[in-house]
Amino acid sequence: MQDWKLAYHANCWGALGGNAQGVTSITELSYRTFADMDRAFSDIAAAGYEGVELFDGNLLDYEASALRKLLADTGLSLVAAYAGGNFIFDEILPEELARVARAADRAAELGAPHLVVGGGAKRFDGIRHSDYARLGAALDMVMRLAEERGLRAHYHPHLSTIVEGPETVERIFDLTAIDFCPDTAHLAAAGGDPAKLIRDHAARISYVHLKGFQREPFAFTPIDRGDVPTAPILAALRETGFKGWICTELDAWPDPAEGARASMDYLKKA
Repeated sequence: MQDWKLAYHANCWGALGGNAQGVTSITELSYRTFADMDRAFSDIAAAGYEGVELFDGNLLDYEASALRKLLADTGLSLVAAYAGGNFIFDEILPEELARVARAADRAAELGAPHLVVGGGAKRFDGIRHSDYARLGAALDMVMRLAEERGLRAHYHPHLSTIVEGPETVERIFDLTAIDFCPDTAHLAAAGGDPAKLIRDHAARISYVHLKGFQREPFAFTPIDRGDVPTAPILAALRETGFKGWICTELDAWPDPAEGARASMDYLKKA
């Protein structure tokens, strides 16, 4: 693992959600985990990770000075902020980009190298051909605002958006210059081969989300279990010369600290 630095996402220490104000105010619609971040940071550090990723809502809950102290107390680095948006509706796009910019400002202030976004809304009456071009253009705007703040921007294909599996991954990355953050479990759940997608897009992968996935019943898992083997994914990263941060995560787990330790135990032996 000498070429890789290992981070963990603080998203499974409580229920996942968003700000209720976002129903009536797009600028307030951020991701968040309803949890004690002090406990999450302590558990992540105790499991042996060097860094942490935060949802934009949790990141903006803190004054920069308070989060800087929490990072220092736990010995963690802030590696990335995760935000999202619809990104296909022209009228609200400036509001969404302003919200992403706020998270990028805070991430940059705290020295994080990465900004990750997910999104690309599915309309109630179906996906339109033009939605991909709109998403691609919006992602280029995200990339530029990240670059202005010294951050590297990444797009994270995600279940329930218009970019899930291999065909739509290929399609969107023909329409934007933003980097690709492969989430190995989401890609597998959408019918993709994460190792192949990593090889196919190696030139634009500089940050990775790594987690396990089981098909029945549907669940994300630590990387030492599930239906998608982790070893071929790590082999693909080695073969393509990946160097940088890998963020392991779980969207939910009964004992978040145990889940973090299980994935770290696997990675120490990999």
